[in-house]
Amino acid sequence: MTQDHRPATLEDVHSIARALPEVELGTSWGDRPTYLVRGKGFIVWRGEQRDAVEPDGTLMDDVMVISVPDPEDKLALVGDDSPFFTTPHFDRAPRAVLLRERDLGRLTRQELAGIIVEAWASRAPRTVARAHLGERAE
Repeated sequence: MTQDHRPATLEDVHSIARALPEVELGTSWGDRPTYLVRGKGFIVWRGEQRDAVEPDGTLMDDVMVISVPDPEDKLALVGDDSPFFTTPHFDRAPRAVLLRERDLGRLTRQELAGIIVEAWASRAPRTVARAHLGERAE
């Protein structure tokens, strides 16, 4: 199994996000750890909320909010057998999906990297994203 095809880990989230241009680890939503690009969050650790609960009623404490480029991407990610999900609160956020840390291993590192790069690019200035991704400005 190659490095990119192994199950993703929480350390992968951090290493992939930190490797992107102009990224800093800060906070948003009060005190929630957040990866930001020029002040815009693209991965936010949500914390316990009443709309994300285990079957036994315990609040989920390992939920990340990850930006997506558009509503179609959200719909594609929040599929039947996907580790990504939404809640009634996040149904109103067409450019965000939720992912639990415990479910990271359901993705490969390569899949996770693609999701994080897209999240970053959806929040980064176009010139920064294009320069990093090797695209020409239009």
